[in-house]
Amino acid sequence: MAEAETRWRPTANRRALEARARLLADIRRFFAERGVLEVETPILATAPATAPHLHSLTTHYQGPQNPEGQRLFLQTSPEHAMKRLLAAGSGPIYQLARVFRNGESGRRHNPEFTLLEWYRPGFDHWALMEEVDIFLSLLLGTPKGERLSYGEAFQHYLEVDVFAASHKVLEGLARAHGFQGGTEKGEEARQIALDFLMAAVIEPQLGQGRPCFVYDYPASEAQLARVRPPSKACSVSLAERFEVYLNGMELANGYHELSDAAEQRQRFQADLAHRKARGLEEVPLDELLLAALAQGLPDCAGVALGVDRLLMLLLGSLHIEEVLAFPVDRI
Repeated sequence: MAEAETRWRPTANRRALEARARLLADIRRFFAERGVLEVETPILATAPATAPHLHSLTTHYQGPQNPEGQRLFLQTSPEHAMKRLLAAGSGPIYQLARVFRNGESGRRHNPEFTLLEWYRPGFDHWALMEEVDIFLSLLLGTPKGERLSYGEAFQHYLEVDVFAASHKVLEGLARAHGFQGGTEKGEEARQIALDFLMAAVIEPQLGQGRPCFVYDYPASEAQLARVRPPSKACSVSLAERFEVYLNGMELANGYHELSDAAEQRQRFQADLAHRKARGLEEVPLDELLLAALAQGLPDCAGVALGVDRLLMLLLGSLHIEEVLAFPVDRI
């Protein structure tokens, strides 16, 4: 009873609540002026994201359409449903979505949060980076952002050629910066070392005073982005995706969207194999998304941006609970 007497109170003050309302209005104004349609898609889905690092919350539906009951997943992103709209001819769209990720709680994370996601037919990731830069300048007053390739970031901050270095070199570099290591071998060990070095060493230094757009990720980190094959300019395949950082905080993740249904199915199946190898729960493939891709997704780019983190930057907040009315420990 005594605990409830304090836990009922919101963690965000009136100033933060008012700032959120203004921010949402400004976001809607930004897209209205550009002719981008606001849409809503379901929070519930029959198939979740397959990526091994994403863990879905679930619920159970039982009703007239399914008397035996059906397991449903709370969306980690509205991406799949929004791509189905794009394939159906929606044109440019955006959504302010409530999304859910199991196991994510901390200074910058809450298992339920607000995600702004938008898609631009006719854009590639370069054009979308420009629009994100304009968006941030209008909403946060930031100067024009820096552009830094993934390889340049590793060369600048760690003095290593990330594409030429072996997994042993990268793992040794990670250990030198505090990485405890694991039992993984080969390419999996390489990827884990890269993820650690990016998150623990490079990311905190990015975007100081202005946005930093990191682009040209390794093909192994393509996720739902297109992959550019090797060329005279670059001897390795690269993912046509970018991430945006400001004051050391990851803010957005964008893709030149993959539209090949067969390639997307292969990536989903590879995700499921990784999940099984790690002992993670197996999940169903999103056959509805794959059917939409087979029907035809327009050439487009899309980006997902954390609204709560945007508000943290706007207010100078150090903890996400300062901009949430009721974080997970108060529900």
